[in-house]
Amino acid sequence: MVYQSPVGARDLLPLDVAQKRWIENRLQQVFHRWGYHRIITSTLERMDTLMAGGAIDRSAVIQLQNGNDEDLGLRPELTASIARTAVTRMAGVNYPQRLYYNANVFQRTGELKHNRQQEFYQAGVELLGSGGGLADAEILLLMADSLQAVGLNNWYLILGEAEITRSLLKPFPPHLQEKVRSAIAHLDRITIDTLPLSDELRERARIMLDLRGKPADVLQKVSSLGLDESLQAVVDNLKNLVKLLELSVKSSTTSISSKGIEIILDLSLLQTFDYYTGIVFEVISQIDGQTRVLGRGGRYDQLLKLYHPKGESVPGIGFALFLEGLQQILLSCGRLPQTTPGTNWLIVPETPDAYTAAFAYATKLRDSTHLVRVEMDLGGRDVDEIRQYARDRTINQIAWIKADGSRMIESLVN
Repeated sequence: MVYQSPVGARDLLPLDVAQKRWIENRLQQVFHRWGYHRIITSTLERMDTLMAGGAIDRSAVIQLQNGNDEDLGLRPELTASIARTAVTRMAGVNYPQRLYYNANVFQRTGELKHNRQQEFYQAGVELLGSGGGLADAEILLLMADSLQAVGLNNWYLILGEAEITRSLLKPFPPHLQEKVRSAIAHLDRITIDTLPLSDELRERARIMLDLRGKPADVLQKVSSLGLDESLQAVVDNLKNLVKLLELSVKSSTTSISSKGIEIILDLSLLQTFDYYTGIVFEVISQIDGQTRVLGRGGRYDQLLKLYHPKGESVPGIGFALFLEGLQQILLSCGRLPQTTPGTNWLIVPETPDAYTAAFAYATKLRDSTHLVRVEMDLGGRDVDEIRQYARDRTINQIAWIKADGSRMIESLVN
């Protein structure tokens, strides 16, 4: 019998882990600089938590049951879990709360084909307790800083607004809204032309198909759709956000300002999870003709209310970066480690009665203020085999230890 990992699961080997940690460490440094603190939530959640308010579709969740017949699921994302934790376990804290995470998520795919991935790794942030354009700008600028920190340059921001998009869909018949929404999201003009719509609604759908491009052009088009006063205010807020981002980037002293944040406004953008209430966005990278989504996020001002014991509203906004996608692109650009970290020392007790002295010297080396990787030779090899092992492992120093604690240091040229 050949034992293999489950369908959709993936094992990370040491080099994979080294590359993943390289990315995570740089992201974590950025999150710390912006005042965010790490939170770790349960991998398992109750299904009623994940599906509260219809935010997450049951079909996207890998479901489990325990001995108590609880309906459980593996988290498909982190925002709902952090929202639950914030209002149930962090009651009485001062807002805003700035939290970040680095974790795995599980998302069921439509068909369990061979090697179709279902476990993913994400790093992201949640800014809880702050609404408005300043909080939106902080999240978008933090995301830009994060991408800069890992050396990603060829990316652009797709920015949408969930409230505007939903309002633009309201004039369509309720039984057709989902089809219109899907057709617009997939740029499907054929479906728009074949749906049983009035000429006025069909033209409205065609205009919505074209609400993508430079922010100034898109905002001008959407204003021509006869918006009511409240929706026009949302459009004005979006315009102010774009302006704030542009001004913040121009005044930045980091290298973000050398290229700027390229913004594409897309008012047909709707996310997989249906709890977004304000801006929504995606990070897109194009390298060698391939387009890849590297992260997404948005504002969710009604989500925490679902979990709050008193039903109080707490605004929130955040983003998640997809580590597998970042790893693949950065690897192709040659930015990631190509080998696992090497061992610095190999400690060899020359005789059985030298083991105690050998362990003591290894401990002394490991107690250095700098990270020193030290291996102990566990016997069974002659001198030539030990030296060859050290060369194969790119170990530069061998310490030959005698029973009295004396040692001979041998430096190898690899």
